[in-house]
Amino acid sequence: MTISSSLWSFALVVGLLTLTPGLDTALILRTAALGRRQGAWGVVLGIQAGTLAWGALTSLGVTAVLTASHLAYEVLRWAGAAYLVWMGARMLIGTFRRETAPMPEDSVLEDRVLEDTVARGFRQGLTTNLLNPKVGAFYVAVLPQFIPAGAAPLAMGVLLASVHVALGLIWSAVLVAFARVLRERLRTARARRLLDRVTGTVIAAFGVRLALGD
Repeated sequence: MTISSSLWSFALVVGLLTLTPGLDTALILRTAALGRRQGAWGVVLGIQAGTLAWGALTSLGVTAVLTASHLAYEVLRWAGAAYLVWMGARMLIGTFRRETAPMPEDSVLEDRVLEDTVARGFRQGLTTNLLNPKVGAFYVAVLPQFIPAGAAPLAMGVLLASVHVALGLIWSAVLVAFARVLRERLRTARARRLLDRVTGTVIAAFGVRLALGD
């Protein structure tokens, strides 16, 4: 296998993975749809930074510990599950608090504007990605198969992960653009509460699924 054929084959695999709706999609759409453009791109960059880190760690053999050590995998799995459940529950609880607060339906919530920062979104995206052991397990299982014989493992691993990042950025740009259309329908506080309840439920469900090991 040449480096060129390896990159194209890996691009096909991770391209299909990128298009599959999941936690990343929910986070990006929710953040962008609420009008937090900077925060949405922060989430995107955080997720992709996590992907690049998993690729580098896999190439160095560090993530092999997750598959070789049951305890290490379980600790990361439960930490990730707790974080996702906490994030989802926080969204859900926040919608009920806002529901009882006296404000006009077409008001723009001030706290949402204040939270629109790249740094905050980056932390959320990076934490979500790095605390998902399934991403590490995927890279451990798949990445070595696309490293040609004789190639430098670290350099090739980072190059392959960069392909994944590039595809993720392209798809994320499509999601952010689509969310701008949704934003027109989310001007009322009621619509925003509904979005947060749906997204919070999805994120918490991912956490529960991760905890159950599905």
